[in-house]
Amino acid sequence: MTGYRWEVATDPAEVHDLLCASDRFQAGRTGTAAPRRNPGSTAAHVGAGRVHLLRDGPLATAMFTLVDSPPFEAPPDTFPAAGKPVYLTRLAIRPEAAAGGSLAGMMCVRRAIATASGLGADALRCEANPALADTVELLKALGFTAAGRPGDVLHLHHVLAS
Repeated sequence: MTGYRWEVATDPAEVHDLLCASDRFQAGRTGTAAPRRNPGSTAAHVGAGRVHLLRDGPLATAMFTLVDSPPFEAPPDTFPAAGKPVYLTRLAIRPEAAAGGSLAGMMCVRRAIATASGLGADALRCEANPALADTVELLKALGFTAAGRPGDVLHLHHVLAS
């Protein structure tokens, strides 16, 4: 490959394929069910410029989506107070990259933190499946802390510098 570069995604089919491939890979690793993804939601996120895509040469290697409103339900007292939180969702890595020890996941989370800060957010929040231990460990290593009570999903919060 020729090197990494970031772009705002423009091809909903490419993004959806990457997302579903990552989901299937993670499901196979953890013995959990892959989430059902809606291609229409993917197209809406791509059309709104919310999907950040990491390429290695021409290959879509990893991605994440940033949104202004929570894409999940959490009890009102789950997260610490924040004036302008942003939500990280749909973090996905091409299976070959994930299996090969790529740093693409770390690059995505670091880029998401920087992008959210650049948008003026004071917090970055996400929801994670606890079965995805490597992902949870990565998020915590990059400054996310658990918020709320543990359950079927983990809610994670990262305070951003103002």
